[in-house]
Amino acid sequence: MNVTLTHQSGYHSIIENERGHQIAIDTTATEQAKGASPMELLLMGVAGCSSIDIVSILNKKKVTFDSLNIVVEGDRIKGKVPSLFTKIHATVSVTGDVAPEKVYRAAELSFTKYCSVSLTLAATAEITFSVMVNNTPYVREK
Repeated sequence: MNVTLTHQSGYHSIIENERGHQIAIDTTATEQAKGASPMELLLMGVAGCSSIDIVSILNKKKVTFDSLNIVVEGDRIKGKVPSLFTKIHATVSVTGDVAPEKVYRAAELSFTKYCSVSLTLAATAEITFSVMVNNTPYVREK
């Protein structure tokens, strides 16, 4: 696996993977940023990785859903270089005729066992998640 970055101007660059897919990258310090920041890309990676896991797990359980949305928030060390993530929280929201416990279990498996991105970031950040099904928070009973 490899990617190639091509500088455009200022802090703006284009990154392309081996299959020709491109993303724009920039800094958040620029008012007219032309892409996501590297740290935003990490959070996007958490969302993307977990979504693939969750969809795969739900498909294997023959659970169909109407929509899946994942919001990932990260807290970073302020005033220190490097400014690492210390906490990352993902809110997994699903709509449709689905059993909330199945969605929770799929998210749990993703964040604790399968998602390479969040498991990589777990070395420096506390990774947590919550689940919403049809706009209602699901809390797993112990």
